[in-house]
Amino acid sequence: MDIHEYQAKEILAKFGVPIPRGGLAYSPEQAAYRAREIGGSVWVVKAQVHTGGRGKAGGVKVCKDEHDVENAAESMLGRRLVTNQTGPSGKGIFRLYVEAGCNIDRELYLGFVLDRKTERVMVAASREGGMDIEEIAEQKPESLIRIAVEPAVGMQAFQARELAFALGFDAKTLAQAVTTILGCYRAFRDNDATMLEINPLVVTAEGNLLALDAKMSFDDNALFRHPHIAELRDKSQEDPRETQAADRGLSYVGLEGDVGCIVNGAGLAMATMDMIKLAGGKPANFLDIGGGATPERVAKAFRLVTADANVKAVLVNIFAGINRCDWVAQGVVKAVEMAGLDRPLVVRLAGTNVEEGRRIIDESGLPVITATTLAEAAEKSVAAAKSFKSAAE
Repeated sequence: MDIHEYQAKEILAKFGVPIPRGGLAYSPEQAAYRAREIGGSVWVVKAQVHTGGRGKAGGVKVCKDEHDVENAAESMLGRRLVTNQTGPSGKGIFRLYVEAGCNIDRELYLGFVLDRKTERVMVAASREGGMDIEEIAEQKPESLIRIAVEPAVGMQAFQARELAFALGFDAKTLAQAVTTILGCYRAFRDNDATMLEINPLVVTAEGNLLALDAKMSFDDNALFRHPHIAELRDKSQEDPRETQAADRGLSYVGLEGDVGCIVNGAGLAMATMDMIKLAGGKPANFLDIGGGATPERVAKAFRLVTADANVKAVLVNIFAGINRCDWVAQGVVKAVEMAGLDRPLVVRLAGTNVEEGRRIIDESGLPVITATTLAEAAEKSVAAAKSFKSAAE
């Protein structure tokens, strides 16, 4: 789960990470009021959306007076911000963060990520802040500093000092840097985060350290331990298909193809998507219904996939071990009877109770296309999607 910049900063501030003064605004008038409340002569108005690259897309504006703040807010609120990370549909701007400006002397990058391969928290930092980490790694790989944190003891003060020295902090700012680095680690660890990024972390002309931007992502499976984090979820920034699936306990990722997939098991779902691509098609989604799929759960998955207008054909691919093919077949029949079948449906069943599952499908009288192998199912679903698209046009 992702959260907004202002939410991440509120969390970091509780762990001693310095942030500029700022306030949230939902209207141009409120943005101007926030500027007066903060004081000073320079403010930064930031669109609160779950994406990077906001500055290049016009989602961050520096203002010199309250009138500029109000105009900047007026131009942002209600529109969709399109960046290189959002895709063409963009993200809606419904709230803004107004922040005090500062005199920047240096910009740095500081990030924490959960590395599942090494089972460690990895710290990545660079003297080249203000760029995406991908750009830093590609353009200036020598500037990237990496440190692995031993989970048994956590991040130690000597590691934070080594990192601070490597980033070029002088004696005046070294203590601030160590406090900031350790505070970030504790915020990451204590809240079960999977990613924390401060870009840029700046040193001001006055010699102070400030986190000018912040991103945090959290492990969905650990949110039950952190209800205060779960409450920060903003569904307006999520794919509505993925939100609907998550609310029903389904593992779903929306894509841009036209072959909808209902599969049990993440590995088989990935293989199914690969086979659809190999057959010349494009999957519309990743959907894993899990190992204990009841007919009701299958019906929910079916309704979710067919609700996507881009889907021209549906492929149900089940290899039943813990699962049962007759359960899946009952779920498919139930879903079609409830929602109707307005596009081709390809079903491939294998494993436990496969003969009973095929019998249920055959005796249902539904116009279902059956397949015995994954390759055959992929080819038939791609062909069905193309035929349906041509007929519709």
